Amino acid sequence: MSSAANWSYTAKATIWRNLGKDESGDPLGYSAPEVFMCDYEGGLSKKIAGVSAAMGNLGSEVVIKNTFWTEYDKAAAGDYLLIGESTLADPLDAGADEVQQVIRYADTFERLADDYALLTGA
Repeated sequence: MSSAANWSYTAKATIWRNLGKDESGDPLGYSAPEVFMCDYEGGLSKKIAGVSAAMGNLGSEVVIKNTFWTEYDKAAAGDYLLIGESTLADPLDAGADEVQQVIRYADTFERLADDYALLTGA
């Protein structure tokens, strides 16, 4: 962890990573919950129009519920995030929100670990 991240990412969040789909297209479910360090902005809803083509919905609007800033580099769209810690196996039972987009930023000062903004939708 970079020294800048060490003092700024002091909150905890829980992630359940989407395991994808099997050969017949059925969901494989989610990984066990994993806690990581972050900072976050919650409680603000922001509409993002014309979301990236990678999200597969150009021209549509996505309402962003929470933004997490972190060095955690394994998050992807379709995962679920929760502010705080949880040990529940099901992200929906825990009240987690789906990751809509992951944005990567360079570690400008130390070049040790890139930073990420993880945007969850409502």
